[in-house]
Amino acid sequence: EDARLWSEFSPDLYDIHVDVDGDRFCQKAGLREFSADRDKFRINGRKTFLRGKHDGMVFPKTGYAPTDLQSWLDVMGISRSYGINHYRFHTCCPPDAAFEAADMLGIFLEPQLPFWGTLSAPGEDKYHPEEQAFLIEEGYRMLRHFGNHPSFCMMSLGNELWGNIEHISGILRAYKDFDSRRLYTQGSNNFQWFPNINPEDDFFVGVRLSNDRLIRGSYAMCDAPQGHIQTEKPSASHNYDSAVAPQDVSFSAGNVPADQTVQIQFGTEAKTVKAVHADSPLVPNVPVVTHEIGQYETYPDFSEINKYTGPLKARNLQLFKKKAEQKGLLPLADKFFKASGKLSAACYKEELESVFRSKRLAGFQLLDLQDFPGQGTALVGILNAFMESKGSVSREDWLCSCSDSMIMAEFSSYVLESGETFSAKILAVNFSDKPLSGKNVSCTLSIDGKVLSHRETPLSPDPDENYLCAGTFTAEIPELSAPKKASFELSVNCPDRSITNSYDLWLYPKVTGIDLDGVFIFHALTDEAQSLLRQGKTVLLAPPLDSIKERSLEGAYCTDFWCYPMFSSISRSMGKPLPVGTMGLLIDNSHPALSRFPSEFYSTPQWWEIVTHSRSEILDENQTDKTVIVRTIDNFDRCHSLGLLYEYPCKNGKVVTLNADIAELSTSPEGRQFLLSLTDYCRNK
Repeated sequence: EDARLWSEFSPDLYDIHVDVDGDRFCQKAGLREFSADRDKFRINGRKTFLRGKHDGMVFPKTGYAPTDLQSWLDVMGISRSYGINHYRFHTCCPPDAAFEAADMLGIFLEPQLPFWGTLSAPGEDKYHPEEQAFLIEEGYRMLRHFGNHPSFCMMSLGNELWGNIEHISGILRAYKDFDSRRLYTQGSNNFQWFPNINPEDDFFVGVRLSNDRLIRGSYAMCDAPQGHIQTEKPSASHNYDSAVAPQDVSFSAGNVPADQTVQIQFGTEAKTVKAVHADSPLVPNVPVVTHEIGQYETYPDFSEINKYTGPLKARNLQLFKKKAEQKGLLPLADKFFKASGKLSAACYKEELESVFRSKRLAGFQLLDLQDFPGQGTALVGILNAFMESKGSVSREDWLCSCSDSMIMAEFSSYVLESGETFSAKILAVNFSDKPLSGKNVSCTLSIDGKVLSHRETPLSPDPDENYLCAGTFTAEIPELSAPKKASFELSVNCPDRSITNSYDLWLYPKVTGIDLDGVFIFHALTDEAQSLLRQGKTVLLAPPLDSIKERSLEGAYCTDFWCYPMFSSISRSMGKPLPVGTMGLLIDNSHPALSRFPSEFYSTPQWWEIVTHSRSEILDENQTDKTVIVRTIDNFDRCHSLGLLYEYPCKNGKVVTLNADIAELSTSPEGRQFLLSLTDYCRNK
């Protein structure tokens, strides 16, 4: 009755010793029950939430996964320190030492069969009996050899599988009959646009419930529609509850009959498969885990090259460095790395908080906490491939959005204007082993360190004990004479732990009109513009975006998804639009053109309207005399020099080129303030 149970908070282990006439057997084991209860997982009866990472066996110093305990304690300990309590091993099963380390650290593991393909039934096309016999027996070997580890909580048949649904169900059913100590699923993101849940599935892992019922924030172009972080103005308001459990479900998985075929992304290529889907809309009755969330790429850190001291060499990074040098961009590489990293971290914050706002989700699996050197080089982690911080976000700030207990604000815009009311719903999520109900939440809105508004209010369950609310915080934005960055800070009064969060807000004065006296604006360098330049004047050139389409890239706020080489190739093979492939802005925030538009050196929400209504001009062969004020960061493969706002001397004067739609910018507070600053700089006095 007083047995100690294994969980993420108390990973207690027992030593079992069996001695039969000197024939001894020893085994470490844990007592636990990992179960599914409607839309949540439970560990020993207590609800838990999976904060997962993908693991693709990335060990750059050796090129192979370690088999000693300490190595796994080191890497899993780092993950644990970043709030991770779950590992999904991509099409592989780790060695025993990984299970042992997870046992000790309280991490829920989901190994997979080593398969990313199609499981056809006997008699069907592409049925491979030898391959399937190996895979099925491999599953039994996993269960026999590692089944006593309490961390072995979940098992999957593979990654993004296709095939015969009934046959897949039969394999799953046999495993469940053989070993009922863990939960099973048919795979991760199986059948892609046509997901299904079988009676044998204890939980579901995927990226959508139908074509437009999306449950993550970003997607590749070949997998469109894209997610809200890629397509919508930054906010702190999104959740996936309506996608998981919509009030009015209409089946919209492409409306393709089951006997027809569709083209899909398959691994790193395209493949034509039979369109198999359910007869009715998919409404999950098991826990839903959102698959491979994130994938916000950053620019390479070339200082990482020297860390490859083992047999694996960073030939990829060496190649990208050479490309940057050939394009004259190498002196900017470190700034590209830092600026893209800051934007990537901001995208991850919203991605994670969208998941935690979703009461109908049971967890997430990042792709990834760390960089992935394969598949064209996917630099998508906040940690590098060596599990070291890239400096884009501190561990403390990351934990604000990825922990067992969190406080969050829900609001519609990071950008506000004088006279507006800032309104934020205050939410807490708690899957820790300590209650939060009744704890006070402190909410403070400040500008330049001066408190504009402060409130304290207790948390109350809403109505589930894991989700709590502290009401709505409101504050009037005062009259401002200049733009200001405000800080909205939250903290829960918990003496035994730190539960905090913060959000930067961008506040603007009302700009009713822009004085254009002495400002010469042209769509092209006409004879009149040339004459003014000969007189030593400054000309603001704002070409129609269509006129530069052939020598520019579309404006995109969010960073590139996974990596450009892989997904541009897939898009081409499928005949779909190419990804934009850029990674945010590098801003010369000390330049006088932006003196009345205060900015960080990287993309922040105040730039969304500007970027969305812009194109970035390719300056590769035409950059010698250009001073780029706002530069778009291109991916390491294409490596263009891209200018959104730049200037250069011309004749006796100066041309300032803005590759954005002035009319569109005039419709938002931040756009008007940006134009005010720019035209003031271009004014001829």
